[in-house]
Amino acid sequence: MNLINLLVTVLVLGLVFSIVYWVIGQINLPAPFRSVAIAVLGIIMVVVLLGLLFGGVGLPVLHLR
Repeated sequence: MNLINLLVTVLVLGLVFSIVYWVIGQINLPAPFRSVAIAVLGIIMVVVLLGLLFGGVGLPVLHLR
């Protein structure tokens, strides 16, 4: 994967994750559930970005190449 494709992919993923973060803020969850949802979103984002960085994740669900 060349650098331009990687940059476009990261930008699109950033847009998607920021929209999901915005939606979590708009549905007015109670405080502990909102914190858990944001933490789960952050963990998913880190796993996806590491998968892109290292050429794929060893999980059968997340084969991002």
